[in-house]
Amino acid sequence: MESFVTMQSCKRYVLLVILFSFVRNTLTSVTHYSIPEEMKEGSVVANLATDLSLDVKTLNQRKMRLDIIANKKYLDVNKETGELYIVEKIDRENVCNTKSSASCYLKLEVTLGNPLRIFNIEVEILDMNDNAPQFRRDAIHLDISEAALKGERFSLSNAVDPDVGTNSVKTYHLSESEHFNIEVQTGRDGSKFAELILTKTLDREQHAVHNLILIAVDGGTPARSGTASVIVHVLDTNDNTPTFDKLNYNLKIMENSPIGSLVVHLIATDLDEGSNSDITYSYSLYTSEKTQDTFNLNPSSGEITVKGMLNYEDFRIYDMEVIATDKGASALSGQCTIKILVEDMNDNHPEISIKSFQSPVNENIELDTVIAVVSVSDKDSGDNGVVDLHIPDNMPFKLRESSDNYYELVVSQPLDREKVPEYDITFTVTDRGSPPLSDNETMTLELLDVNDNVPQFPQSFYTIRVMENNAPGALLSSLTAFDPDLHENQYLVYFILEKEIANTSMSMLFSINPENGNLYALKTFDYEIENEFIFHIEARDSGSPPLSSNVTVHIIIVDQNDNAPVIVSPWRAHGSVVEEKIPRSTDKGSLVSKVIALDTDSVHNSRITYQFLQVTDATLFSLDQYNGEIRTMRMFSYRDSRHQRMVVAAKDNGDPALSATVTIKLSTVETAVKAYSDMTEVPLEYDIFSDLNLYLVIGLGSVSFLLLITILVTIVLKCQKPKPSNAAPPCRNSVISERNSIADSTLVSNDAYWYSLFLAETRKGKMVVRQPVPKGSRYIVSSLPRGTGLTDTSGSAASTLQVWNKLN
Repeated sequence: MESFVTMQSCKRYVLLVILFSFVRNTLTSVTHYSIPEEMKEGSVVANLATDLSLDVKTLNQRKMRLDIIANKKYLDVNKETGELYIVEKIDRENVCNTKSSASCYLKLEVTLGNPLRIFNIEVEILDMNDNAPQFRRDAIHLDISEAALKGERFSLSNAVDPDVGTNSVKTYHLSESEHFNIEVQTGRDGSKFAELILTKTLDREQHAVHNLILIAVDGGTPARSGTASVIVHVLDTNDNTPTFDKLNYNLKIMENSPIGSLVVHLIATDLDEGSNSDITYSYSLYTSEKTQDTFNLNPSSGEITVKGMLNYEDFRIYDMEVIATDKGASALSGQCTIKILVEDMNDNHPEISIKSFQSPVNENIELDTVIAVVSVSDKDSGDNGVVDLHIPDNMPFKLRESSDNYYELVVSQPLDREKVPEYDITFTVTDRGSPPLSDNETMTLELLDVNDNVPQFPQSFYTIRVMENNAPGALLSSLTAFDPDLHENQYLVYFILEKEIANTSMSMLFSINPENGNLYALKTFDYEIENEFIFHIEARDSGSPPLSSNVTVHIIIVDQNDNAPVIVSPWRAHGSVVEEKIPRSTDKGSLVSKVIALDTDSVHNSRITYQFLQVTDATLFSLDQYNGEIRTMRMFSYRDSRHQRMVVAAKDNGDPALSATVTIKLSTVETAVKAYSDMTEVPLEYDIFSDLNLYLVIGLGSVSFLLLITILVTIVLKCQKPKPSNAAPPCRNSVISERNSIADSTLVSNDAYWYSLFLAETRKGKMVVRQPVPKGSRYIVSSLPRGTGLTDTSGSAASTLQVWNKLN
C-alpha cells in the first residue's frame, strides 16, 4: 500500500515538472503599457503584433485571443492589424476601487496557437483629475459652547476624492470669519482633513449661529473643489466660573491656637446671577484626610477654622485644595491651593511708642528735618526680643537711629502738597523671633500750603474773533487760569497789561473782570478802521509774595458787509445823471463808458459785479459784469433813438448784498466830436489808455509809494499837532458833501481809489486835482476839463467828488 502511494506521488511530481517546463517555454516576459483613464472607445493603445514580433497575417490562423484577468473586457485586439484598442471607456476609480495603492493595472493574456504561445500584458491606468472632492454631508452641524476657549479645536468631516496622488484632496479653505480658522492635517495614510480652530471666544448673546463655508480643493490641474456648509450653533452656558482672590494662599498659624479659630475667610466671586452665582466650598480629593480632620471648611461661607489640635512638633505644614462650585445647570468651579504653616509660638509682640510727632508742617520744609521720635521695645529675650523698625519704601522719609531703640523720622526728599497733601506713615516694628511678631502704628502728617505755583492758563495764546459793529460791553471770551495752591495762594486777580495803540490804551478798548477773567469790549469796533489788537492779560495770585503769569490775546475784528459800493467813475454831481456823447458811426465792440465802483469792506464782501437795471435798447449795449465796461453790440442804425438811457447797478458780494447805481444818458452825434465841447487843448491819445489794466498795474506800484508817503506825513502831523487854521474856501467847481446813506455818492479817502479816479477821468480828457476843504474832510477831488487852468474854472463842465475822511 505504501509503495503504491509512493508511486503515485512520483508520477504527480513528474507531471508537474513536465507541465512547468511546457508553460515556461510558452510564456514570455510581461509587456507593459500606460494609458490615461477615460480614453474614447476605439482609441488605439499599441500594436501588439509589432511589439510582440508577430506576423499580422497569421493572427487569424493562430486564433489569437485576448483575455482580461478578473475584469470586464475593456480592451480587444484587431486581428487584421494587430492593434490593441479600447472597447469601453475605462474609469480608473471603478477598475481599482481602493486607494491603498497609487498604481492601477489591467492584466491581459494574449494566447496564440500553432504553436501555443501566451503573452502577459499589463496596462497601467493613469489617473486623471476627473473627480471633484465631495463631503459626506452637505451641511456640517457643530454645537460649541460659548465657554469654549480660544485655540480649542473641533473635528470636521473630511472630503473624499476618488482620484489619487496629486489629484486627491490637497487642502481646505474656510470662508472669512473673525471667530474661526482651520488647520489642515495629514493623516497617516496621507489623506488631508481639517480641524476647526476657535480664534476668538464666542458669545451666544451676540451671535447665536455662525454660517461658514468649508472648501476642499484637490491638487489637479485644473484644480477641482467641493464645498460644505459648516453651521456652528453657540450653546449658552454658565460661562463665568467662580474665582478666588488668589490662586495660592500661604498662611501661618500659631501652634496651640484654640479650636474654632479663624484661619482664613475664602471668598470666591462669580459674575453670573441667580443660582449661577451661588457658591459652595468643598475640599478636593487632593486634600488629605489628616488635613480635613484638622481644619473645618464651611461650605456656605468659605471660612476655614481650626478643628483639631495644632502641634508644631508633630505636623508643621498642611496643604489643601478648596473648590468653589456654582449652582448653575452646567456647574462651573474654580479652585485655589492653600498652604498653612504652623509656627512656633513667640508670645510677646513688640511695642511702638510715639514720643513726639510734628504735624502739620510746611510743604517747603528742609531736608533732614526731624518729624517724629519713636521708641520700640519687646518683652521677649534673645532674638525674639531684638526688634527692627521700618516704614514703607515709597515715602519721602527715612528712619535714623538716634540711640538704643530710639529712632528719628526725618525728611529725605522734597515735599509737594499739590502732589500729595498728606501722608499716612505706618511704623511697623518686627522682632527677630521665629516666627517674627510685629506691630504697627499709623500717623497722619499734614502739609501746609506754600505759594510755590504760578497761575497757569490752559493756552499760551488766545485768538478771539469779534464781529465788527458789536455792542459795547459784549462778552468776548472767558480767560481762566488755574493755580493748584490753596486758600489765598489760589485766589487769582486778572488785569490787562497796559499797551497803547495809536495813542489809545487797551483799557479804553477792553475790560476784564478781575475775579473770573471774563473779557469785554468797551466800544464798537469798525473793521475798516482797525481790524486786530494784540495785548497781554496777567493772572496774579494773592499769595505772599504774589506769583503771576500772562497770556497773549489776539483780537481779530471780523468784517461785516456794512459799506455799500461807491461808484467813482463816471463822475457826476450828487444825485445827477451822467451825460455822455458818442458818434453814431461808432463801430461794434467800441468802449462807450466804464463804470468803476469801490467797496471798503474786506476782500470777500468787496467783490463787485455790474448789471443793467434799465437800458433803452438791450440789443445795442453790453455790460461786462466784472470790469464794468459798456460796449456797443452793433452799429447804430437810423431807427435807433438819438438818446439812450442806461441804469447800471454795482453790487457787492456781501450777505445781504449792498449796491449802488448810476444813470448814464448817452447822446449820439453825427460827427466824431470830443466828449466835451469845451475842450480846447489837444486831448490825450485814446490808444495810450486803451488798456486800462496796464494802468491799474502801474497804479498798484504807485499806491505802495503813496501809502508810504501818507504814513510818514501822518506821523509828522501827529508829532507836530498844528493848530487848526481856517481853510481856504473851495472853488465853485468843488462840491463838499458829508457821508450819508446814499451809497452812490460817497468815496472813502484812499490813494488807490484816487488813482482809479485819475485814470477814469483822464480817459475822458480831464485833469484831476486835489483841493483843500474845510475842517472835517481831508481833501476834495475835482475833475476839470483839460482846456482850463487851475485858476480859471468858470464855465467849465467839471464834475467834482468830495473824498470823505473817516473820523475815529
